[in-house]
Amino acid sequence: MNRLGAVIAFAIVFLSSAPSSCRAFQFDTSHLLSVNGSVYFNDTSHPASHTFVTLRTAEGEERTEQTTESGEFDFRQLSSGSYEVEVSVQGFERAIVPVDLSFGSARGLSVVLRSQENAEDFARPAVVSNHELSIPQKARDSMAVGKIKLYQRKDAAGAIQDFEHAIAAAPDYYEAEYQIGMANLTLGNRYEASANFQKSIDMSDGKYGEGFVGLGTMKLNMKEYSAGEKLIRRGVELSPASWLGYYELGRAEFYQRNLDDAKKAAEQARSLAPNAPVVYRLLANIHLSEKDYAATEADIDAYLNLDPNSVEGQHARKLREQIAQKIEPKPASQPLLSQ
Repeated sequence: MNRLGAVIAFAIVFLSSAPSSCRAFQFDTSHLLSVNGSVYFNDTSHPASHTFVTLRTAEGEERTEQTTESGEFDFRQLSSGSYEVEVSVQGFERAIVPVDLSFGSARGLSVVLRSQENAEDFARPAVVSNHELSIPQKARDSMAVGKIKLYQRKDAAGAIQDFEHAIAAAPDYYEAEYQIGMANLTLGNRYEASANFQKSIDMSDGKYGEGFVGLGTMKLNMKEYSAGEKLIRRGVELSPASWLGYYELGRAEFYQRNLDDAKKAAEQARSLAPNAPVVYRLLANIHLSEKDYAATEADIDAYLNLDPNSVEGQHARKLREQIAQKIEPKPASQPLLSQ
């Protein structure tokens, strides 16, 4: 493998692998303690997806994970003792939650990120649609309770019951059907979740963008790139303010090696979510494939500014060193003629 191939292979690992845990240290796996919970932006109705969470021991050792689509994190195989959970996102106050595992696991933690004054918040709460405002209050109340159970109390099964009650009170409440899909994802029921996303689309007469994005993302994860791209593209047409939709569209185009289209989608995601680290990972992968090393270096710098301490951040620094070697200025050649 030539040098460029080695750099690209390294980048694919950095940009595509899930940051499941830090291998800089190992916890005692003879214990089965765990720390899990969810991260939210501003309040518990807005989960922070694709956000890095660091678990730190009293001795300073760290593990980092990325939250799921519904903002969840889960650290397992931990020893008893004192820890702290830290989440740091640009534009928000750093959140640190102390955790004591002396007497057992810590489950269902809620980490709420508060916006800094005058800071731009890339995870703005979704605007309530006219459709949802037309839903009877009883159904909306059930929906609100279900979201609390799903995203705060980690009771996905109980949340599904509330979402079903909401639909019983308002049969066209496709937003609630979508939330059932999110709950099923939490439970690991991917087939059921796909059916829920499809049903949310059908209930909306094909007008619910989030349903298309959710279904398309699942197709991407199953490597059905063309089918996923078509669904996600329709989703962003219906929900043009969805940064996650454009990010997933960029992923779909990149996997199909449509680099120009991938870059356009990723740049749109960046304009909507300038503080989302995953967007810069995607852009770096695209620019590296184009052999645009200066742009790749800038993407990595932006990524490191947002996510400096995670496992992926460590990989990013190594990749940046390799990229920097390719863009170092070469000595000026001697003139052909004496001056």
